[in-house]
Amino acid sequence: MVVEERSSGPGTDVLIRKVDSRLVALRAGLHGADLELAERVAGCLRELVHSTAQASAADRAQVRIAVHYFVLRRESRGKLLAVRSLAAAQRMVDRAALRVGRPDLTVEASK
Repeated sequence: MVVEERSSGPGTDVLIRKVDSRLVALRAGLHGADLELAERVAGCLRELVHSTAQASAADRAQVRIAVHYFVLRRESRGKLLAVRSLAAAQRMVDRAALRVGRPDLTVEASK
């Protein structure tokens, strides 16, 4: 059996915890397709964080921006705003994945 070892770069664990915390909050209020989208966005972000842990500072910054965009979106006006925020976060994650040369980690590719 081959075990994949992931090395952590500076801030990797912090970013993953932020993504996971946001996902926990979204799970409390979303269901169905909206929750599935949130899960896919979070999964892609986790993979991007891990895959760029040893990448250039520019690539890590692209991923960090996408994480912060996902984490800092607020749903203060209810579910509709949360869904719009998720769609915007998906676009941001997809853009970051393409910019760091990982089209396989776009949310669309994870369907």
